[in-house]
Amino acid sequence: MGLTYFKRFRMEIDLVSRTITPPQPPAGYRLLAWDDSLLEAHAEAKYQSFRSEIDSNVFPCLGDWLGCQRLMQEIRAKQGFLPGATWLLAYETASDQLEYCGTVQGIRDYTGVGAIQNLGITPEHRSRNLGTCLLLNALAGFQAAGMRRGYLEVTAQNAGAIRLYGRIGFTKARTVYKAVEVAYS
Repeated sequence: MGLTYFKRFRMEIDLVSRTITPPQPPAGYRLLAWDDSLLEAHAEAKYQSFRSEIDSNVFPCLGDWLGCQRLMQEIRAKQGFLPGATWLLAYETASDQLEYCGTVQGIRDYTGVGAIQNLGITPEHRSRNLGTCLLLNALAGFQAAGMRRGYLEVTAQNAGAIRLYGRIGFTKARTVYKAVEVAYS
């Protein structure tokens, strides 16, 4: 066994100096507000979004369906869990079924700052401004809860996510390193 270090950025946004007006999702997509009955749907969207991405190496639970389910249960159980900053994105298929294709969770951390958790869009639904839609809805939830700042962490190799966060107004506050145990063969 050995350790590998993943470079990550903590990015922050000031929520006082801006009014967040979240867009509606594109035609065919629907935003679903938090409901406890949607916990497994969030876990499924999280798993489908992250299972083949670098973040499943950084956080192995993201590459495992049961790990995503446990993670959602843990997030939901946090004292600072914010239903108003937690959203699920669904696509209405041709057969009128809902395909869960995006998720974000928000919590109030112990300092009173809004923390974005696991913003993910499934690969086949990317590049449609869905991440922007989810992120802005989560930030609007932070504002509605009276939070003045928000933050998230992103793996440095995730250039697309870093561009999205920068467009929204996040700035890099610091660099952190996540140590992950890896098995050598």
